[in-house]
Amino acid sequence: MSDDVETATAAALAGAEVVREGYGKDLARIDKGAGDFATAADVAAERAILDVIRAARPHDAVLGEEGGRQGATDTGRLWLVDPLCGTLNYAVGNMLVAVNVALRDGPAAVADPFTGEVFRTDGKTAWLHREGTDTPLRPTAATALVDVNLDPPFPSAPAFRATALLAHPVFVARFRPRVVSTTLALTWVAAGRRAAYVTDGTNLSDSVHFAAGITLCRAAGCVVTGIDGAPPGPDTRGLVAAADPDTHSLLMTILRGES
Repeated sequence: MSDDVETATAAALAGAEVVREGYGKDLARIDKGAGDFATAADVAAERAILDVIRAARPHDAVLGEEGGRQGATDTGRLWLVDPLCGTLNYAVGNMLVAVNVALRDGPAAVADPFTGEVFRTDGKTAWLHREGTDTPLRPTAATALVDVNLDPPFPSAPAFRATALLAHPVFVARFRPRVVSTTLALTWVAAGRRAAYVTDGTNLSDSVHFAAGITLCRAAGCVVTGIDGAPPGPDTRGLVAAADPDTHSLLMTILRGES
């Protein structure tokens, strides 16, 4: 397990280095349709991450956002890789991006390319890793800051609309909304920098974008469910990651229209 934590960390750092080196450059874009795209940095970062995983775990499979599934088909060990979460941010010169690496049902690491921080977990405990030192993550809702993802698609509409949450009087009275288009926001919940994170979506626990952040939040002691309160799973809608049970309960009350 500890070796897998180190592999996830090394892979995330390798991707982060590529992302950091490409920042501010005129990078080629690869159109993915529906307004989505990747940059040359996304592709190069994923390649660097895969090099680390293959060297350490040559018999494992990898599912990368850019390259799809690669490696053995008869293994239960699958690495989920998002080499640059926040591509649009990155392409327009915004540093709010993350590099996500997770072994499904195992350790995970999320690297911030511009702070040198790596948020990592063995699945049971979560730490901030920086300059060779691990500091346990301590979630807290003290900031009252809640990140809400407003990126489409919105599969749960009209039952759930993020814009309606932002306008709800109880939400406005209790929290201060933020909008960060990267799952780096999930690490901030685990680290006590955010009270909660809310997004729509489907099957996020197996998503290359969300798997690492969900694992990290759960290991740190956050309350993590779908927008209906169900545990994360293949059929779960959306995601609510809260620093503590009280914050989660209040958000559930708002989302269910009980206040």
